[in-house]
This record gives sequence, C-alpha cells and structure tokens, in this order.
Amino acid sequence: MGAGRRVNRKILISMRDSLSHRGPDDSGIIIKGQIGLGHRRLSIIDLDFGSQPMHNEDSSVWIVFNGEIYNYQELRDELEGKGHKFTTKSDTETLIHLYEEEGSGLLNKINGMFSFCIWDEHKKEFFLARDRMGQKPLYYSQTKETFLFASEIKALLLHPSVSREIDIDSLNKYLTFEYVPAPHSIIRNMHKLKPGYYLVFRLTEKDHEVHRYWDIPLVDDAIAHKTEQEYADDLVDVLSDSVRLRLRSDVPLGIFLSGGIDSSVITALSMEHVRKIQTFTVGFQEKSFDETRYAQEVSQFLGTEHHSEVLDLSKAYNLLPEIMEYLDEPLGDASIIPTFLLSRFTVQHVKVALSGEGGDELFAGYPTYQALKMINYYNIFPKEVRALIHKMAARLPVSHKNISFDFKVKQMLRGVGVSPEVMFFLWMGSFNEREKRELFLPDVGDILKRKNPYEDLFQYINESNLQKNFERVLYLSAKLYLQDDILVKVDRASMANSLEVRAPFLDYRFVEFAAGLPTVYKLNRLTMKYLLKKAFMNRLPKRIVKRKKKGFGIPVARWISEELQHVLKEYLNEDRIKKDGYFNPFFIKRLIDEHIARRKDNRKLLWTLLIFQMWKERWAA
Repeated sequence: MGAGRRVNRKILISMRDSLSHRGPDDSGIIIKGQIGLGHRRLSIIDLDFGSQPMHNEDSSVWIVFNGEIYNYQELRDELEGKGHKFTTKSDTETLIHLYEEEGSGLLNKINGMFSFCIWDEHKKEFFLARDRMGQKPLYYSQTKETFLFASEIKALLLHPSVSREIDIDSLNKYLTFEYVPAPHSIIRNMHKLKPGYYLVFRLTEKDHEVHRYWDIPLVDDAIAHKTEQEYADDLVDVLSDSVRLRLRSDVPLGIFLSGGIDSSVITALSMEHVRKIQTFTVGFQEKSFDETRYAQEVSQFLGTEHHSEVLDLSKAYNLLPEIMEYLDEPLGDASIIPTFLLSRFTVQHVKVALSGEGGDELFAGYPTYQALKMINYYNIFPKEVRALIHKMAARLPVSHKNISFDFKVKQMLRGVGVSPEVMFFLWMGSFNEREKRELFLPDVGDILKRKNPYEDLFQYINESNLQKNFERVLYLSAKLYLQDDILVKVDRASMANSLEVRAPFLDYRFVEFAAGLPTVYKLNRLTMKYLLKKAFMNRLPKRIVKRKKKGFGIPVARWISEELQHVLKEYLNEDRIKKDGYFNPFFIKRLIDEHIARRKDNRKLLWTLLIFQMWKERWAA
C-alpha cells in the first residue's frame, strides 16, 4: 500500500483493515524496508491457497490484487507450457507469472475486472493497473514522504502524510455531475487511476508516470458489412462467452434480476451454461418503484431459483448513515440505496452475482439518447414558440412521483442552447452553471471563474477523435457516467456487503464488438437497444423485451419533502453552511422552501447537497 521512508507496520495494518469489508475472509502483509503491501481477501477462487500478498518462486515479484481474471485457466495452460511452475490454483498467481513473461504487456492478455499492484524487486518499481472499463477502483497519492495506493480513499486518509483538505475544483465537478470524474478525487493531491491505464512508480527516482493501454474503439459512421441477423447472432455468441467466463467460481453464484432487458439477457445466457441458477430481486411497496412482477415473470419463463424481497421504501432512508460509512467520496446517485439493499439481500445466499451494467451505455439505453434526437425538432421552432414552450413547462404542476412527466419535460429544457455532449450531462447531472453561481459564496465563485467543470468531457472528446455527436455522447457516457457513477455505486454497495458483482456486458471483447456496430443498431429512430432486443426477442417474453426502461429509482422528491425533511434541514441549516464557507445558505433555503411547497422540483440539487454535507462531516477536514 505504500513506499517511501521505512514503512510503519502499525499504520499499514490500520490502512489494510479499514478495507476489511472488501475482504473479510483473509488478510496479509509484507514489509521490505521502504516498501509495504497489505491485503484483505474475499475468497472466490482457490479458497485455501490464494492468500496475498503473493510472490513468485524467488520472492522477487510480489502482488496485491483486487478483482477477478476470468481467462486465468487458459493463461495458466499457456504459461505452464512455457515452463512456469504454479503452487496454487488462483488467478492471482497467473498474474505473477504473466508479468514475468510479458511485463506491462500482460494487460493486453487478461480479461477481467481488476486493480492490482506488482512490486518488482529487481527493477525497484511498483507496477499498478486498473481494468479497461473501471469496475475496480484504484486511488493513489504521492507526497514528499511517500507513494500510497489503495482501493478506497478511507485507507489513504489513515496515513499521516495525507491531508483531508477538499479539492475545490473537484467539488465543482461533483455538483455538476453528481460524482467526481477520474483522475480527480474530492481530496486534494489524491487521484484515481483512470480505467485502461497503468502507473509505474520507481523507488529510486521517487516519481511516477501514467500510461494508457486500452480505450473504447468507437468510430464515426461504422459501415455495416453483415446482415442485421448476422450481427444479432454475433452479439449472442460474444456475450454468451462473456457470461460463460464469469460463471467460474468456487463459491455459490447468482444473478441480479430486475426484469429489465439487460439482466434478463444475462440470466437467459447463464441458463444455457448451467442447469440451475439463483436470481435475486428487491421490490418496493410503492407501486411506481416496484419491478418484482417483471423479474418473477422472467424467472418463471427461464426456470431460475428466484429470491425476492419486498421492502418498505419509506424506511430505506434510515440506511443513509450506514452507507455513508462506506461512501468515502460523495456520490449523488440515490440508487445506491436500493443497490445496497439488493446486495445485502443477495449475500445471504451467494457470494458472487452477475449483473447487467454496461448495456445502457453500449446500446443507447437511456431516454436521454431519445431526447437528443427530439431536441432537434424543438430547435426547428421559431424562438417565440420555444419561449411559449418554456412558459407552459414552468406552469406544469410539480409531481414527486418517479420520473414524472413534468420532471422529464423540465429536465430536457435545461439542456437547451449548449452542445449535445454538455446537454447530455446537464440532463443526467445536477447543478447548471447559473445555479452554481448562486450557490457558491463570492470568494469561492471567484476561484472557480476560470475553471471549466466540463474540462474532462472535452479532453475525452479530443482523445476519442470522434466527430459525430451521437458517437461522442455514447463514448462520454461510458467514460464518465458508467465508470464514475454506475460502477462506483455498484462496487461500493456490493463490497460494503462483501459481495462480488460481475458485469458480462463489460467484457472488453463485447465492448469492442458493440463499438464497431453501426449506430442504427443501437438507437433505431426512437427504439433504444435495437439489436440487443432483436437478438433476444425469441429468447425472452416479448413483454419484457419491449417494456420501457424503468431504472432503479427511489422516491427522493417525496423523501426530502416528508420523511427526510428534518435531516435535510439539519445538514443544510444556515449555521452549518456558513461555518463551512462554501455555499450561500439563503440560496439553499430557497431551494428547500420551493421544493417543499411544490413550486419547483429541486430533488437532484438538494440530494446532491445533502450527500456532500453528510460526506464532509464524516470524512473531510
């Protein structure tokens, strides 16, 4: 977990054990002068002999590894053919020998979700890497005294050389996106290693460098060279093999089944590889948020062993304080609460679960992709007509139901007048620039005047070389929303309950396949996930394939007006806000009053602020 001056064993152990929820089954530590490695293990493969830190035959190469390498058996056969000797059956040891054989080139051969660090005694360097799509986290910090890394911020905060000072630029980004995009973090001088990158820290030079080894290969105007049916058949073949690899486990395994197209597809393909599998759903008493009937229908159709639990969502907010213990960087995605509940329910039966993350980003599965097309029709209207539409939208009665009509209309109009890329994230995010000017105190606003919260978005655009708006938005939704919101949410919620979650859609082979498809197979007119639905139309109930996306929602709008109103007013009260010195308390009070009186729906703004305040009082300076 670090290098620099002679390692303090007590500090290293405390850092390691702060992550015990990620690995409750085993722990290990090694200290070699200036370098120290600590590990907590969640045992999935080779339960008896996979302990870490692990080393090679002469102890010149050491590794700590979080995640799974799904093609480790094939790689092991190849390495044994080259003379490498294995003492365990774990995927971790495969990484050691592959590094000996390939160096950094090992990253081109492994298929998995991972963050790991290899200490090379001969080179006196750390080699750190993160998986291609960002399923497993990796934070690092370099100070004058030491180089530190960990899976979560909380471990780094235990080192005396690390400050808890908030990074103002990252706070600005959080309020915009509802998350802090990589490579930034909410803490100053702390960074995330971006997905598809590796880092080398040389002890002799006391410095590090970062390199990219993979990126999503989206192209403009991909040309079809096969028929629609041939593409559909290829989709099934590639995704099926991804599922096959992710069913490898030495412990019980199941599937998150919501009844939506993505999780239903994963379940259908799993049943082709195993005779029986367990599926899991949590439902809610509130009808507009409940999907249990769809999950039950898919389970009955496919013949899974289904587990379902109906929860009183009005009490779910009581979990917030517990969740904040695991959320050491603010995340404004309220669906972390049902994801946490689902993980807690699932781990009572299995230790590994497959899920459908990635389908929406690869195949344009959000209504915001439809809105990008619809906004073009809006822009045709004369400005007088557009002004009238805005006035009519403002007069719509405010509803606190799940993604109500007025909420959708007003969210869409928030994006008018900017580029499609920024428009997408205004729809998906929280505060716009006008709102932040009112929110920040003048001193803070002056600091941020020359800062662009969308700088990461434009950097990704430049790196992609994409020219078409739709392809750019697809790329950005994976590089920002998927990796820094969805996958963070799933990782923190599942690992808080010591559950491993695997996402077959994010197999890099399937990502590359989807990236090469013509866009008409993703969004066909207004039909989202066109090819995915066509490929499984006869493998799932048609009602499931054709149903509209619902999302894993909770009644945030109602909560902050009713059950959570006292919590909201407690954390966002005038005295607390003034003491912090970031925000204008009178603007925040106006947001609260407008929302409670139903003059405006400020759910996203208020929830984003509430989570930040709860995070700050638990984790910041």
